Amino acid sequence: MGSSLNMTSIFGTDFVGVLLLLIILMTKGWVLPARKKESRALLMLLIFSILDCLCDALVSLIDGRPGYFIHFLSVTGNTFLYVYNLVVGICIIYLVIKHIGKDVPKLQIVFFSFITFVEATLLVVNLFTPMVFEIDEANVYHRGEYYYLFILVGFLLILYGFIFYFISKFKSPSLRYFPAWQFLFPILLSLLIQVRVYGISLQPVSFAIAFTGLVICLQNECIYIDKLTGVYNRFELDKILKELSSSRKERVAALMIDLNGFKQINDRFSHSEGDSALVAFADILVDVIKTEGTVIRFAGDEFIVIIRKFKGTDISEYRDRIFKAVNDYNDASGKDYKLSAAVGGDVFEYDNEDSMTFLDRIDTLMYRDKEIYYNTHDRRR
Repeated sequence: MGSSLNMTSIFGTDFVGVLLLLIILMTKGWVLPARKKESRALLMLLIFSILDCLCDALVSLIDGRPGYFIHFLSVTGNTFLYVYNLVVGICIIYLVIKHIGKDVPKLQIVFFSFITFVEATLLVVNLFTPMVFEIDEANVYHRGEYYYLFILVGFLLILYGFIFYFISKFKSPSLRYFPAWQFLFPILLSLLIQVRVYGISLQPVSFAIAFTGLVICLQNECIYIDKLTGVYNRFELDKILKELSSSRKERVAALMIDLNGFKQINDRFSHSEGDSALVAFADILVDVIKTEGTVIRFAGDEFIVIIRKFKGTDISEYRDRIFKAVNDYNDASGKDYKLSAAVGGDVFEYDNEDSMTFLDRIDTLMYRDKEIYYNTHDRRR
């Protein structure tokens, strides 16, 4: 009776996991506008998570059944579950870091690679000498002495994800649409319960719940994302200005950036090439600003950068960094045209200021910079 109830519980949780993941898969909830790499990564994670739930149900079903082939299936299936937990755990952390817009430091890449190598080696050795888990002569699964090493690594990876996220969120308010705790917490909770209560299987469904939360967060974020360039859109700008208007006095740095000669790129090289130029320029701004502020596509080839709680004295550093990044891009792009930008802006003590007045001020400063550019350049080029 106890075994029957346990199997019913396992099949029930795995079925819920598969159902959640299939819904996300069929409704294309994994598709993120202007973020093809993240979309492909999510698709692969969803597919492997479905396989994880199915594999978990299979090894639970055959546990304790006689036969050499059953033994082979049990060893192979449980090995896959351990590999999945390791690889997907690292991939989720990597996805969080890349989505936040940061590069993974080389030291951390080495650390993740070392963890992967050690655990993969243990699983290979486990095929010949049971260390992580054992399938006994009756084909019954047992935890091995190194089982808790995998649990410890999983716990540390999740803890690292939490710490990295909250530090980044403190530096960048724009991450409010990406609450990582909502999908890291189910994995952590299931990990702790499964270690404590032997004989239940919660991790596959916890990954399914985590991915559901992740997709909801990302799709909610997409409302505020410009579909062409992948930076924030006017909805985000309106939200920021509304928050600034209703909050206490705040020191804000704002930049208005416009591409010089963008119409000529469209006219001479096609609108498709013009779109490519916009995407490239948006990438440049994101790379320069990182998590220090919010990059917004305001209209056409105009972008706005808002840096809240600004501690500097002027925006000259950001102007210089943008100009340098544009020049570096031009040197490496191999394009028949060169990108050029007009940058205007200032530092404001934002205190119940009218949003249109605020935008007019940075727009005027940007056009002043553009006029300086066109005094020395042909307006038709």
